[in-house]
Amino acid sequence: MIIKENLLHSVGATVKQYKSSEIIFREGDPATYYYQIVTGEVKLNNYSDEGKEIIQTLLEDGQSIGESLLFMDKLYPINAIAITNCKVLRLPKSNFFDLLKQYPDICLDMNRLLSQRLYFKLIMAQNLSTQNPTAKLRVLMDYLKSSQEEQAPYSFMIPLTRQQMASLTGLCVETAIRTIKTMERNKIVQIKDRKILY
Repeated sequence: MIIKENLLHSVGATVKQYKSSEIIFREGDPATYYYQIVTGEVKLNNYSDEGKEIIQTLLEDGQSIGESLLFMDKLYPINAIAITNCKVLRLPKSNFFDLLKQYPDICLDMNRLLSQRLYFKLIMAQNLSTQNPTAKLRVLMDYLKSSQEEQAPYSFMIPLTRQQMASLTGLCVETAIRTIKTMERNKIVQIKDRKILY
């Protein structure tokens, strides 16, 4: 959790419930709130000119949503959509900046988070230039596993669906499925009960 819930409540945050598939904010909306997920899962996405969904990132309990835009006074270039029923804390932008001034350690944590997300975007941008689907999926799996202490083969269960992996890597879902099966034959991953172990 980036900011403790009780602290957010003390500076004016309110809880908002979102149902699965409900939009939290749309592409083109102004950034007026700091959002932090209490429970649930959210995806940040947009759509190509052909209408294909491009998932930018997946977020879960304790993570913040779209906070970088608060620092830029720009409109959201993405949508935030609840994947599951969600409970989200919303703090008005001015209260958020007052909080950062009052608690510099939170500001440092926010910088770490923004740096981590920028790192992920850089890795994935480089990854999009390769045509090799195995390489694309491995880069994503390596990144997801990198934060785990245990690095032995097959010690990490990929927390994404095949559709989500395809959307994050720019592959079609059929290619992702075929490639994962090839990776299993080549002993790069194991599949147990439809779960991918890397």
